Formats: sequence, structure tokens, C-alpha cells
Amino acid sequence: MFGPTRGVLGAATKSLLVSIFVWVASAPIAAGADEGLVDVRTLPRLEGAVENPAHTEVHSLSYGVPIAGAIMVAATRKLLADNGWTQYVRPMEESSTSLLFKKGRQGLYVSFTQGRPDRSAVNYSANRITANVPFPDDATDIVFDERRPYLRCMTAAAVHTTLDFFRKGLAAAGWSPLSAADISAHWPNARPDERIENDARTYYNYDNHDGGYKQPPIMLSLQRGGDGKTSAEIKVAPFALPQDLEVVRETIDLPEPNHTPSFGSTGSADSIRRKLEGITVAEIPVVLAFYRRELAARGWKEQTSGAVLTDNEATLDFSSADQTATLRLGHKYDLTTVSLVAQVKEAALAARAKAKKEADEKFLGDAMATAKQMIAADEVRRAAQAANLSDAPLKALADNTMPVPVPETAENVQFNGEDGKLEFDSSSSVKALAAFYRGLLKPLGWKEQPSVINKSTMVVMEFSRGGKELSFTAMQMGPKVNVTADGSGLVMANAKPEAATARASDAAGGKAVAENLEAEPDSALPVPKQHSMSSIGIGKLPGTETAIRRELNASIPAELGSVLAFYRGELGKRGWKESADRAAVRPDQAQLAFSAPEGPAILKLGRSNGETTVNLAQKIPAAAAKGDIMPKPGQARLMFVNIGDGEAAVTINKQTIRIAAGAGTPQSKGPTLDLPPGKYQYSLKVAGGPVRNNAIEVAADDAWGLMIAPGGEVMSLQVY
Repeated sequence: MFGPTRGVLGAATKSLLVSIFVWVASAPIAAGADEGLVDVRTLPRLEGAVENPAHTEVHSLSYGVPIAGAIMVAATRKLLADNGWTQYVRPMEESSTSLLFKKGRQGLYVSFTQGRPDRSAVNYSANRITANVPFPDDATDIVFDERRPYLRCMTAAAVHTTLDFFRKGLAAAGWSPLSAADISAHWPNARPDERIENDARTYYNYDNHDGGYKQPPIMLSLQRGGDGKTSAEIKVAPFALPQDLEVVRETIDLPEPNHTPSFGSTGSADSIRRKLEGITVAEIPVVLAFYRRELAARGWKEQTSGAVLTDNEATLDFSSADQTATLRLGHKYDLTTVSLVAQVKEAALAARAKAKKEADEKFLGDAMATAKQMIAADEVRRAAQAANLSDAPLKALADNTMPVPVPETAENVQFNGEDGKLEFDSSSSVKALAAFYRGLLKPLGWKEQPSVINKSTMVVMEFSRGGKELSFTAMQMGPKVNVTADGSGLVMANAKPEAATARASDAAGGKAVAENLEAEPDSALPVPKQHSMSSIGIGKLPGTETAIRRELNASIPAELGSVLAFYRGELGKRGWKESADRAAVRPDQAQLAFSAPEGPAILKLGRSNGETTVNLAQKIPAAAAKGDIMPKPGQARLMFVNIGDGEAAVTINKQTIRIAAGAGTPQSKGPTLDLPPGKYQYSLKVAGGPVRNNAIEVAADDAWGLMIAPGGEVMSLQVY
């Protein structure tokens, strides 16, 4: 539990000095202090060693050897032991793969690097002993911390012999005996006369008049065991340890004390289960008093049942209005281990779940009501828009240089001969456009293939001739019909897409007035005062007021260049930064990408009816991440809702998604589908109704809702 694992006691345990710096406070090192660092160039090396000159200094070096693994480690231990170096391990670092040695007042750190299977590197680094105490010559099982005064070991010598050894050795290292009178004078609450059976205790103070490192008083304890061995322990005297702890920080909403060499946590403040654990350099009663005080101040009540309180461990349970917590304290070496686990109560979990369910139901209920209104309004709008589309026979646009004819009502024409792609908008109906292409392509030798998509709002036509192919899709999109075409029959060598766009812009006609535009002062997203239409939509997380997406649609009676300049200026004022490498600007359309403090945004400008159309959409990823909305990175997500009375089946991208009646409503979660970005044809089949065909285009990281009405109509809404 307290080995060198990441996040709890790992690398931080190797820095106990940081948390107990009051004991080794920065004092000037005497002129001869470097005698405390070994010149590693003088140390013995394994047979076959090849020194690495690039990593050789007075206090560190590296050399390669033709052996590896456990053999190399064992050989290094023996080599240094034969040279008078004594190995030890630090407290709480027993599983470390590196080696630590001590020889007199000098220390050595040895690490190993595995290269090829048959070759490794041995690394020597001088290690300063700032809290020097002597080791008995026959010491075994040595646990020592060179950065603070702690030693535990076993020796075969008798207690009186070992005591005599330490008296002499500690005196040579700068320690002097501390009498009971001296202790009582400085620490009135200390009990230096306390003894246990077969135990000898003495106290020492460090004399740092020569400018050495400051050290707290230490206690030497010797005890003879039944196995004929004497255990020796040197540690900071209990009366010199912290007697009162303070809160150093709040971690996952739980108090963490000072004097903590290492602390870590799992979970977060709002997790169902969270854990705080670490070590302190105070004794168990002091740590226990800290947590009793601090938890009580935070509304926790101590539970008397199940409590365990001994000299070496403590377990207490606490309870608050909606949580329980268990505190466990243990003793190891001269440290107190701490584990505090908090858990949300079952009743509180049920209350949370109920509140979330009610919020979700309210959100979905509101969404369904809004969607029904929108579907009804959309049906009326579609009918009105369709009535304004012309069924009149079409003529081909004059001076056309593209491989296929383009109708005279074409607007916003985009042609890419290199890729074989054509797209334009038209005020003519789907029926008129289908008749136009069927009537003109057949005499040119193009043969049409049968298609299942052929209705008043959308038609798909496939043609072939002499090994080449053409595919046309005409679909009503608001007050216009959008036509896209691709295929090998559209490919032209050395074609220039820009030229086609420029001609289409001229053909579209309609000159707008160039002017400096002024921003509407109260708009959440910038829009010029000179707009003929504007609307802002906000998508929110279920049951909350947290916005996950904002979208502005507007129409401006001004030139596209003027509108583009307006948005670059206004968005820049708000701290939005344009991604220059993603900008696409043409005479009749533009698309810019921005990064903003709350999330990315896309600005799209186009031309329609002599005005510049604006679509500005911003996503808020931090908010969306809290709900089940975001698609997999680089993909788009479809979220299906069926408010009808029977099952519906949607076939898209060679997959059939079955949506049960009521799926996606408060009573049942609806299915979702992640897709690569692109334009997809899909078919919908509602029980007892005909197959309906439609299309949807999705971009990376978008989320769309497909809501199926009782009559089989589909409304697609971008929710993120």
C-alpha cells in the first residue's frame, strides 16, 4: 500500500526533506563540507567496465558492463561491501530497484540501466548524509534515512555493548547526550524516564556550532529480543515531533494536514467514493486529534460503534448528512500512515438519481413539446417554400464550359473539374430540375439507372455513358433546392475551380451595397444592426441551464466582403482567434474557423436573394462533456428519438437502426450512432407506412438529433 507507487507515496516519499525542512533548515555548509561527498571516480567497478566519459564527473559517473539483471546487481552489492560500504534502504522505499550505501559520513546512490540483453550500465552518484548516525559493524536489516535522523537495525551485540558503541559513535558524529533535566526544561510535557522491559533509552542533541545541518533531538532505543539479537532504533524524540497539525490544503474536499512528506487522492469532490491517503511525521494521537477537529468543523459526526484505538493503530467511522467516512491510522517506522475514505450514502445516491431523472424528464418533455411545434411549423414552412419554387421548364445557362449543362436558375455554383464535383442552388423545384437533366442528358447519350429516391422534395439520378458515370442529388433545402453532382463524367484536366465560382457569382446577379457595419449592442453573438433577419438558438444539457452550443443565423443586405470584415473585427474584440490555415474565402461564400475561450466556432457566409447569409455556431466542449452527447473524436453522432406510436427503422451507411416507440423520450433512452463525417442518404420505415428517403450531412465532432414524428416525418436538429 505504501510502496513507491504513483500518486500516493512514490517519488514524493523520496523527498521527505521537503516536508520536514524545519529539521534540516538551510544552514551554511562549513568549508570542509564537501568531504561529505565521495569522489565516485575512486570507487571500484565491475570487471569489464567501460566508462562513459560524457557522464563522468567528480560526484557522478556511468560505466557499461557486459552483464545484466540480477547478476549485475548482486555483483555490485558485493563489490561495494568488500570496499567498506554498508547497504541500507529508506523508510517506505523497500521495493526500490536502486541501491543506497553508507561509509562513514559519506553516502552513495547506485542505479542501473538495462541496454541490450547482454549489456547494462551502472551509475554512481554521491549522496550527502545530512543526518549522520553510526551503524554497528554487524548491523543487518538496516532501514536508514540520510536526510533526517532515523535508523533501525539488528545487531548480535548485547544491549550494554551496543549502547557503548552508540555513545562513542554519536559523539564522533556531533551528537551529545541530552539529560532529563535539559529535556524537562525545554519540553515540560516530555516523559524521558519512560521505559519498557529489556529496553535502554538515551537522548541526544546535535551540536551544529560548526555550521552543519540543524537536527532535532533524537531518542536511541535498544531492546534485547528472545532470539538473542538486539534491535536498535534512532528517531526524532517524540517530544520534538509536531504536537498540533494544521490544514495545509483541501484535497477532494477533505482536509490534508501539514508535516506530510507524501499525500495523494483518488476520485473528486463530487465522486460517489473518494480516498485520501499518505504519511505524516506526527504520532497517531496528534493525527487523530487533527481529523476529529477538522471533520467535526465540516459537519461530520464521529460514530462510537466500531472504533479501534491502540498505540499502533486507530480506526474511526464518521457520518454526515449524505456521506459516511472511515479513517484508518497506522504506525510504521517513525511515521503515521493515513487513509480516509468517504462514500455517499445509498439514500443520498437515490435522491441524486431521482433529481437527475426528474430533470431529464422535464428537459425531454420540454424538448418533445418544442419539437412537435417545430415539426408542425416546419411542415407549414416546407409547403409554403415548395409553393414558391418554380415548376417552369428550364433552359441551360449560356456560355457554360462545364461538362454538363447547368440550368439558368443556378446560384452559388461551385465546380471542381479536378475532383469531378459540381454543386449549386436553384429557385426551381426538384421536379423541374430532374426534368431538366433527364431531358438534356438522354440526347447526349447518357443512360439513367433506376433509383428508389424520386419524390417531390428529393431525387437521386444516376447516369452512365462510355464507361463514365454521373450522379445527381436534388434536395429541397429551405426556400431553395440544393443540387450536388459528382462522378468521372465531370472530371476535366487542368480545371480551375475558382473560375467556375466567379462565373457563377456573376450569373447569380444582385449587387449589394458595400458599407461599414455596426454591431447590435445587446446580441449574445455579434450581428450587424443592418440585418433583415437574425435569430440565436442555444442548446442546453438536459434539465439544466448549461449551454453546450450557440448558433446565430442572420441575413445582411451588404456585400460578403463587408460582412466578413465585420465578423473578423467583432470576434477579435471578444478574444476569438481565427485559424488562418482553415480559412476558405471565395467571391460568393466564406468559411472561417475560430478558437474562443469557451470553445471552437465556425463562421459560414453565403449569398442568397441579394443578401449575405450568416451562420455562426459555437460549441462548448467542457459543458457537453458532462452529458452523453459528444461523439468519438473525429466522428459525428446521430441521436434518435421516436415520438410515434410504432417502431421505426432507419437504414444509413449500410446499418439498420431500430428505434422503438418512445425511445429517446423520458421513459426510454434512444439509440445513438457515431459516423465518419460526410453526407449520408438514409431511408426511414415506420410500421404501416411507406419507405421515406432523405439525406443528412454531418461534420466531425458534431451531434445531430433525428426526431421521428408519428406520421413518419423526420426533423434533424444539430444539438452540438
